[in-house]
Amino acid sequence: MNAVNDQQDIKREKILEASYQRFLHYGYSKTTMNEIASDLSLSKALLYYYFPDKSQLYIAVMRKLTNDYLKSLEEKIGTFQDLKSAFVFQINTQHDFIVNNYNFFDFFRLNEQNLPDTIWEIISEIHQAEMKLLSNIIKTEAAKGNIRPVDNPEEIVDLLLDALHGVRVRSVSQKKIRFPQKEHLDEIHTKKLLLIDIFIKGLMY
Repeated sequence: MNAVNDQQDIKREKILEASYQRFLHYGYSKTTMNEIASDLSLSKALLYYYFPDKSQLYIAVMRKLTNDYLKSLEEKIGTFQDLKSAFVFQINTQHDFIVNNYNFFDFFRLNEQNLPDTIWEIISEIHQAEMKLLSNIIKTEAAKGNIRPVDNPEEIVDLLLDALHGVRVRSVSQKKIRFPQKEHLDEIHTKKLLLIDIFIKGLMY
């Protein structure tokens, strides 16, 4: 039984990797289950055995990507030398994650007003991991006396992440667009770094 399960796990991982490559290059809307099955030389029926529809397959790939992202955050907790390096790391890591997987996220653009609950749960996990990373460094720096004492680091970081999430470029500031256009990502990244600089200075004595 274990050998069968191992083989199923291996096949499932291969499906996720092939699907990721398809979603990454062509986006969700232009990827079909037939194409994924063909890439893997699988029957469509076997692909549906593992994943009942394309949205469930996409969510599984999203989960895999998220786990890798969360691992990169978890590994850095407690390793930063100062407050700025931690916050800049978070901004840069998130920016690179979005840039490197931009086409993959067309699912978000297509479903901005109606994202599945499972996607929101994944987003919440990312938010909590980022809060843990950043509130940890605030506590550490406060304990060292490098910044003024902070009674509620989690609330402060939560507010900061909300502010960072709300950063937009001027050309789309009046439009109801949640997921930024690719050509705006660098400008948004620069604005976030500026906001972080202002925030950190506000925590200094």
